Amino acid sequence: MAAKADPDRFDDLFAPFGKVAVRRMFGGEGLFRDGVMFGLVDDERIFLKTSEETRKVFIAEGQKPFTYQMKKGEGILTSYYALPDRLYDDPEQLAGWVRAAFAVALQSPTAQKKTRASVAKSRPAKKRRT
Repeated sequence: MAAKADPDRFDDLFAPFGKVAVRRMFGGEGLFRDGVMFGLVDDERIFLKTSEETRKVFIAEGQKPFTYQMKKGEGILTSYYALPDRLYDDPEQLAGWVRAAFAVALQSPTAQKKTRASVAKSRPAKKRRT
């Protein structure tokens, strides 16, 4: 059985961005802020959520999309791209990339639904007329 990874191991790296929750999922881990997933960790490699527009920056840096093994070959998740190695040593610059990934994640239908549900819960209940 593999040792459980320290969920706080990225705190220093993401400090300029803010607190990030690391949750185990599908043999890897998800990176979350405010309940919204903006990144993946696989074999200690970080992948950030991209849009058609932000993906261009990752490609320009020579980065590849997240890949995973399936029974019949390899799957590719093109919405997540590997973080450039140089950013692991530069938390300030990394924060800009993570903010962009988080903004993309906030536009996803799942995040939009969570946001609407959160707003609905925070509204005071309407009083009934008797």
